[in-house]
Amino acid sequence: MKKFLALIMVVLTLMFMLLGCTQTVKQTGKTESDYTYITEKGEMVIGITLFAPMNYKEGGELIGFETEFATAVCEKLDVTPVFQEINWDSKEIELNAKNIDCVWNGMTITQDRMENMEITDAYMNNRQVMIVKSANLQKYSASVDGAHVVAEQGSAGEELALDDDFFKSSKFTAVDSQAKALLDVASGTSDVAVVDYVTSIGSIGADTDFSDLVVVESRQFSPEEYGIAFRKGSDMVPEINAAIDELTESGKLDEIAKKYKLDKLIIKK
Repeated sequence: MKKFLALIMVVLTLMFMLLGCTQTVKQTGKTESDYTYITEKGEMVIGITLFAPMNYKEGGELIGFETEFATAVCEKLDVTPVFQEINWDSKEIELNAKNIDCVWNGMTITQDRMENMEITDAYMNNRQVMIVKSANLQKYSASVDGAHVVAEQGSAGEELALDDDFFKSSKFTAVDSQAKALLDVASGTSDVAVVDYVTSIGSIGADTDFSDLVVVESRQFSPEEYGIAFRKGSDMVPEINAAIDELTESGKLDEIAKKYKLDKLIIKK
C-alpha cells in the first residue's frame, strides 16, 4: 500500500512539474524563442541563391549588397553570419526544418509569404523586368506572344509570367536561378527572362558577362518591396528591424547600397 501511495505521489509531482513548465512556456515563450535559439548558438544561417548584385562570388569570395548588409546586421546582434545556398523554391521548407534561420536574398514580400513566414519591414524597392537580347528589343516590347519566357522557380518573376495577361500566349519554363534565366536568353535557348530589376543592375550591360542583354524599359510591371523572412512566429523580426534602423540612421546602409548602385532603391522610414 505504501509503495502504491508513493507511486501516486511521484506521478502527481511529475504532473505538477509538467504543468508548471507548460505555464512558464506560455508566460515567457523562452523555450520557443527563435532569438534565443540563434543567439545562443552564436550564428545565423542565411539562405541565399547566387545573383549579382545581391549575393555572388568574385575570385571565390562571396560578396554583394545582401552579403554585406546581412553581415552588418549580424554584427549588431553579435552573431556570425553563415551563408548557405538553397533551392529558392524550397525556402519555406528549409526554414521550417531549421536548415536555415532566415531568407535574405532579395525576397519580394507577397501576401502568401506573409501568411507563411515572419517578414521584416521592407527595406528596398524592386520591380520585375523583361530581359532580352538587344537585337530583339523592339520585337518583344509590344508583345511576347509565342516567345520562350523563363524565370526562376518560386520567384516573383515566375508568378508574373504565369499570371499576367501579357504573357498568356508565351511559352513559359521555370529555371533554378535568375542567373540561369539570363544565361538562357544570352545563349538563345530562351527569348525573354523575367527577373528582379536589381538583378539587371548588377548583371547586364557593359562590363558584365551579359553585355548584349537589355531591359525592356517600355514594359512596366507593378512595384514590389524586399523583406527578410524568418520562421512563422519567430521573434527575430523586431530585433532585425531595430538593427536595420540603426544602420539606416548611421548612414551605413546607404554606404553599402551605393557600392552596388542600389542606394536609390533603399526604403527609408
